[in-house]
This record gives sequence, structure tokens and C-alpha cells, in this order.
Amino acid sequence: MTATILLQQLINGISLGSLYGLVAIGYTMVYGILRLINFAHGDLLMVASYAAIYGVALFSLPWFVSFPLAIAFTGCMGIVLDRGAYKPLRDAPRISLLISAIGASFLLENMALVVIGGIPKGFPRPAMFAKVIDVLGLRIQVLTIYIPILTLIFLAGLLYIIYRTRVGKAMRAASVDFETTRLMGINVDRIIAITFLIGSSLAAAGGIMWALKYPQVNPFMGVIPGLKAFIAAVLGGIGNIVGAVIGGFLLGLGEIMIVALIPELSQYRDAFSFVILILVLLFRPTGIMGEPITDKT
Repeated sequence: MTATILLQQLINGISLGSLYGLVAIGYTMVYGILRLINFAHGDLLMVASYAAIYGVALFSLPWFVSFPLAIAFTGCMGIVLDRGAYKPLRDAPRISLLISAIGASFLLENMALVVIGGIPKGFPRPAMFAKVIDVLGLRIQVLTIYIPILTLIFLAGLLYIIYRTRVGKAMRAASVDFETTRLMGINVDRIIAITFLIGSSLAAAGGIMWALKYPQVNPFMGVIPGLKAFIAAVLGGIGNIVGAVIGGFLLGLGEIMIVALIPELSQYRDAFSFVILILVLLFRPTGIMGEPITDKT
């Protein structure tokens, strides 16, 4: 493999890993507060993609209006998920929340299948994202460069919220102990709703960028990216925001490089991710940056 091809694959891996990391942030935020793996999180990618499509095609909105509106709509969907599927089970056994999350995932997928249909739809890709530039002999789609930059911007904004705002302080308090946080006068349900809003909005941004990169949308498009993002969150240390992004980068790079270096294994690309999950759970369950967490009561 030449140095040019190797560099090309590294860039592709960083771009793919950025998408995994961006979606993984939502998983890790919800887990950090509720100790819940929100398996419906991946399907929010699909919701955002369809919302963006219909904003452009049905309402004739320009993409720079439709895409932010789709992100806002999906953020609100996250709050609806919390209020409808998770809040009534706050005091139920943890397994009940998990089953509810799986049910919410199936509900979103099948609602899209019934309402929109199973035929894949093309995603409108603005010309500025379709450009290809030549750099040092490399042909790079500008979207491949935008994705990591946007991911880092979203990460910086989120870290500012978490560590520099009252809402962020309340989130960190709730992640430690619900009851004590309530005794301090903090509305925990409101903080959880804000967490779902932020996490779902980030998933929506990741979904739109995924659809721009792979411009075909269907009701089940969020399943594999959602599972990969979950693996990235576990790899980085679920509950740790920076760890989720690092896990995403490593997973994306690993997927791309194993195919680039050993093309015969390309059909096992998805299997590679699940092998990583098994190995992490076996040898370092807390992930790269995670810490042992005591279960909440």
C-alpha cells in the first residue's frame, strides 16, 4: 500500500469515526444520568434524515434551514421518548427501562415503515458538500473534512455546557445521586429532559451527516450506525463524553484500516466492531476513560 492510499484511508477512518463519536455522545449522556442504554437512540438518525428530506422536498426549504429544523425536531422527539417511554418507569426495575428502550426502537422503525414506506429515498446533497478537492495527490470529498471539524465543534460546545453552566452542573449532580440532587432543589426530570434534548440533537446532526455521506435513507438506516456508536461509547468508557468521541475515532479508524490493509476481510467489517465490543467487555469493561460506577437505587 502506498503512502498516498494509506493517508487517504486514514482520513476516511477519521471521518467515519467522527460520526460514530457524535452519535455515541447521546448514548453516554443518557447512561451517565439514567444508567440506561437508549437503544432507540440510533433510530433518531433516521428520524432526522427523513425530517431533513421532507423539509427540502415537501416544504421547499433551503437546506440550511431544513437541516437545523430537522435537528430541532429530533431533539424534541428525544424529549417525547423520555416522557412517553422512560419517565413512567423511573422507579421500575432497570430491566423494564431496557425493554422499553427496545420497544421504542421498534416503534420508530415500524412507524416509519408504515407511514413513509420501505423504499429507500435519495438524500438531497448540497453542491458544497459534494465537491472533491485534490490535496497532495489525494482526492478528498470536502464533506470528509467537514465531519470531524463539526464533531469537534459540537464536542467543545457540549463540554462548555457540562462544565461551565448551571444546567451542566445539575447534570453532573444528577449523574451521581438523584435523591440528593432533588434535595438541593433541582428538578431532576427537567434535567433529564434537557439531556435527551441535547443527546438527540447531536444524534440528529450525526444522522444528517451520515445521510450526506451515504445519500440513501430508509426506515432501518439507524440500526447499524446506532449499534456502532454504542460500541464506540463502551470502548471509550460509557458515561464519559470525551471517551465516547475517542472510542468513535478508534472504531472508525479500525474499521477502515482493517479493510484497507486486509481487503479479504472487507465482508467482516461489521463483525470487527462486535469483536471489539466483546474484547472490551472481557478485559476492560469500563472502557478507555471510564471509571467504575456504583449502581443507583
